[in-house]
Amino acid sequence: MALIPLKLKHLLPTLILALLTVQPTFAAKETSDKGDLKTEIREYIMHHLLDSHDFNILSYTDDAGAVHHVGMPLPVILWDEGIKIFSSSKFHHGETVAQVGANYYALDHGKIYKTDAGGTINYDENHHATNLAPLDFSMTKGVVTILFTALLMFFLFKGLAKSYKTNGQVAKGVGRFFEPIVLYVRDEIAIPNIGEKHYKKYMSFLLTLFFFIWFLNLLGLTPLGINVTGNIAVTFALAILTFIITNVTGKKDYWKHIFWMPGVPTVMKLALAPIELLGVFIKPFSLMIRLYANISAGHIVLMSLIALMFIFNNWLGSSLSFVLAFAISIIEILVALLQAYIFTVLSALYFGFAVEEHDHEDH
Repeated sequence: MALIPLKLKHLLPTLILALLTVQPTFAAKETSDKGDLKTEIREYIMHHLLDSHDFNILSYTDDAGAVHHVGMPLPVILWDEGIKIFSSSKFHHGETVAQVGANYYALDHGKIYKTDAGGTINYDENHHATNLAPLDFSMTKGVVTILFTALLMFFLFKGLAKSYKTNGQVAKGVGRFFEPIVLYVRDEIAIPNIGEKHYKKYMSFLLTLFFFIWFLNLLGLTPLGINVTGNIAVTFALAILTFIITNVTGKKDYWKHIFWMPGVPTVMKLALAPIELLGVFIKPFSLMIRLYANISAGHIVLMSLIALMFIFNNWLGSSLSFVLAFAISIIEILVALLQAYIFTVLSALYFGFAVEEHDHEDH
């Protein structure tokens, strides 16, 4: 548990910076209409939850009334009668149309559509865009964050492995911080839930899963507007990996307990088999929804509390909102670790079910 205060010490300056850097974004558009301000805040929060083609840290309005964005554009890669590669800065954060050769493209709710020179987007009766959407292989901020996290994990644990090899079971440098966590995953998650006989073949996946989710959750607390684990496509991919590994490595006892449960009357076996089979799909679904919903809800609550500072617009209400937002930020650090732990524990539990061996007689 000594790991948590260490993380808090390093992340507190970042949290304060995160709270402060949101202010210019909300305050970029001065308005006396509280309804307009609430609408602007709602749109900003929903935009924050979506993936985007650039890193937007903050926005501000100059003396002339022009809005300026501070951030980093990312490469846009489209397949539209051939490869089209250009910088997302051409969109000016969705405010203008990007011209690439003879083609024009516009952003709508984070998705790129082919348009005319005026950027016209047509909608059906359900308010869905009917314009052609080219295949998008862009390096969005979610993709960049995932690649960064993967490289970070590779170099961190490559160094830890090298330290073990060189010093003989004694970690050096940053490895001293991660070694207890690795041992905890092994001794408190893998072995109790899978068993000493089978846990080793799952350790690499469980360690990757735990640190991948944890690092992404922590990066989501920075002012960069990252919300990778709040993207249901990402949590779906993680859950489907657990689903595949569980069912591919499942032993005959695992499948027997699903389709023909031993020790149960035949009539009950026929009734229970569909329920057990449904449970095979419900388990990864619950993994996907739990991580997605908790992270998304945390971001919405935190951003809403920060937004209250500008809705109250007085020292008492704004100060209280700041204190609450800061407290929630601290809690979110713990939630980042907790969600990684829960996802890993449940995955290990499912693996344990798959390889569990039973001594029984079928009656």
